[in-house]
Amino acid sequence: MKRAVLAVLAALAAAASVHALAQKPDAASASVTSTVPGKGTISNMVRVTASVEAIDVATRSVTLKGPKGDVVTLTVGPEVKNLAQVKVGDRVSVRYAEALTLELKKDGKELRQRSEREASSAAQPGERPGGAAGRQIKVIADVVAVDRKKQVVTLRGPSRTVELKLRDPEQIKLIKVGDQIEATYQEAVAVSLEPAPAAKPAAAAK
Repeated sequence: MKRAVLAVLAALAAAASVHALAQKPDAASASVTSTVPGKGTISNMVRVTASVEAIDVATRSVTLKGPKGDVVTLTVGPEVKNLAQVKVGDRVSVRYAEALTLELKKDGKELRQRSEREASSAAQPGERPGGAAGRQIKVIADVVAVDRKKQVVTLRGPSRTVELKLRDPEQIKLIKVGDQIEATYQEAVAVSLEPAPAAKPAAAAK
């Protein structure tokens, strides 16, 4: 769980930029955990609104300021067709979500493996800039050791071995050496540009 205006997507999806802007979310931020025997999911979601502080169409860079004053400058890729529509003062709404699901495969016989998929969507020509990007990583790992006293399960994946701390004693009772764990990590970033806020009317002279 670590980590896309679109290639504002690509840069924002490298969650460091999202989290830099979202240190003080302006709206909903939530974490949810759900479990059933042999399966558990933890998910996190954050939404933040940043303002466009500067834009350079020639170098395709956009500078954004988050609600806590954090500033991030992003380079926008050529796939963003509507960059000329972005103006200083526009607001960028960023939603970032991630989830990790662990599922027990009793006496699993699958090969240890890792797979990754990515997907993205972009605004059509003429529309206001915006878009979404997502990624899913799936790993099949063998259970090679179980320490019920410490509530630790040792998993051997396709490239490395890790120790997984389980805080649910009922779940760890179900796991034994020779089982497999399927871990699925998903993350998604959605970005949309909103019109700049209307200027406040000047106070009437007294």
